[in-house]
Amino acid sequence: MLTCEVCGEELLLEEDMKTHLLLVHLESDLHCPLCFLPADSYDQVHAHMSEAHPEGQDNLPKHPSSTSASTSRVPVGQSEDAPAKKAKCIRASTLVNLKSQEQEIPPEPEHTGPVSGTLSAEEPETSQESDNSQPRELCSSGGRPGSFQAMERSGEPEQWLKSPQRLLSCPMCALVCSSPSVLQEHVELHLEEQNPEKAGRMLWECPVCSAECTDSVVLQEHVELHLDPCAGNSSTDLKLAVQLQQEEEDRRRREEAWQEKEHFKKLQKHYGLDGSGGYRRQMEKTMEREVARGLLAPADFHCKKADLMESLASGIDDGRSRTCGAVEALTEFYQTKVRDCVHVWLCADTDHFGASTGDKGWGCGYRNFQMLLSSLHRTEPYASSLQEKAVPSIPQVQRMIEEAWKAGLDPQGASHFNQRLQGTRAWIGATDIYVLLTWLGVRARIVDFHQPTGPGDTHPRLFDWVRQYFLQSSQSSRLPPKVIRTSLPPLYLQHQGHSRTVVGVEQKKNGSLCLLLLDPGSTLSLSSDAVSAAIRHIRKFPSSLKHKQYQLLTVQGVLSAEDKQAAVFNSRTFCAERIP
Repeated sequence: MLTCEVCGEELLLEEDMKTHLLLVHLESDLHCPLCFLPADSYDQVHAHMSEAHPEGQDNLPKHPSSTSASTSRVPVGQSEDAPAKKAKCIRASTLVNLKSQEQEIPPEPEHTGPVSGTLSAEEPETSQESDNSQPRELCSSGGRPGSFQAMERSGEPEQWLKSPQRLLSCPMCALVCSSPSVLQEHVELHLEEQNPEKAGRMLWECPVCSAECTDSVVLQEHVELHLDPCAGNSSTDLKLAVQLQQEEEDRRRREEAWQEKEHFKKLQKHYGLDGSGGYRRQMEKTMEREVARGLLAPADFHCKKADLMESLASGIDDGRSRTCGAVEALTEFYQTKVRDCVHVWLCADTDHFGASTGDKGWGCGYRNFQMLLSSLHRTEPYASSLQEKAVPSIPQVQRMIEEAWKAGLDPQGASHFNQRLQGTRAWIGATDIYVLLTWLGVRARIVDFHQPTGPGDTHPRLFDWVRQYFLQSSQSSRLPPKVIRTSLPPLYLQHQGHSRTVVGVEQKKNGSLCLLLLDPGSTLSLSSDAVSAAIRHIRKFPSSLKHKQYQLLTVQGVLSAEDKQAAVFNSRTFCAERIP
């Protein structure tokens, strides 16, 4: 059995021992097995140990070339004493594994302090390794092992030792390291050993009194003592709790105020009150998009813009979306093509006004007012009392409503719109039409159907009221004809998000009623081929009107000067007739 004198490993064959020395010791970094001083060759290790560790001569590693001689000196079955062999094995294993396990702290050598040494010619010492080896001189400064240097021998310079890299010594022990990071980790281990209670400890600070706790559980119990009025200073903790609650309430109020503000901005944008432009601006943007898409020539764009500016300056609607003779077309259709109805009541002649590119999406209230006004212009006594002899444009209608506000009508509505409609896309409803008609000297009335009165959220009371409205014009006891033309103005019908104009009511043979509505959101074609298709959009049965609330505005004569003054005063608080 062969034993490696460097690391103490036991091998059977001499070839295995050579391979072991070559792979494990010769090709790896060499160090002194006693003080871990690095070396470049086994000769350096022998020279250093003979100088710095004379007592460890028996532990000198042998050169691989003399492995056979070295191993033959130790007979099989003969070994060193157990303690010395164990210490040598520990030092050797630490030497070999130091590079791969930098976190491990090697055994502390005998000498402490930094290690340094140089060769000198003044104090030579000869160490012979074999018969072919020559004496080499070595000197240690301060009696400690140091770095090796080559010296001249027999007048011929021979550099047989190499200068090692710069070494760093531990200030707390005799460990020598070549890497600063390894030395730093090693010193931190010393500090943790000196103060084990502070190593890796995380402190938790109390948010109330800034006290430090060792863990989260202790911190929670500590904070609960602050919040418990029965423990500690109850008055201080109660004040703190009240303060925290007040801060939470303030934060909640601020958040609600912010949400309400954002919601109000969305409503303003939805109802055209965000200042993004009105009828003119929307018309110009639409024409610009058509030019960009190649749908409109630049010359046509300038012509249309000039017509728009002329119409806006005159205040009269350009009539591009106006369809005349709607009631006449309905009369002819019911007289010739409808067989399943008993009676049809129609209002006075009314023109249809559809939405244009300038008011699409928001102009239904203005267009329904134009339909109502077109009928009043043909009906006495309204035609003679109205100063407006032509149907105004939408910007002109907005200006007229602003004038009505300045006259004292509907101060709440004026405040709602911030006293301004021109240049906006603001929606208007039944109350705004009431204000406008009152300012024009026309008596108006609002009937509010505030809840459904039939199955399936229908409003049969609404249909009955419209039928009674048209029946008031027929006082004859004779059997009425199938189609009854009245001189009554149409009705303004308002519901959430939209409004339409009621121009008549139809009664079926089974007694069911059907309203005839003109919708400004759709186009109306009265050609002979398109009348039947248009009638399908005009006829609305109870199952088609299922909004929660409806409002009807009806015209009921002309106002005198005194009545108009009273109506202006009463407009401060609107009182609508509620059904049911």
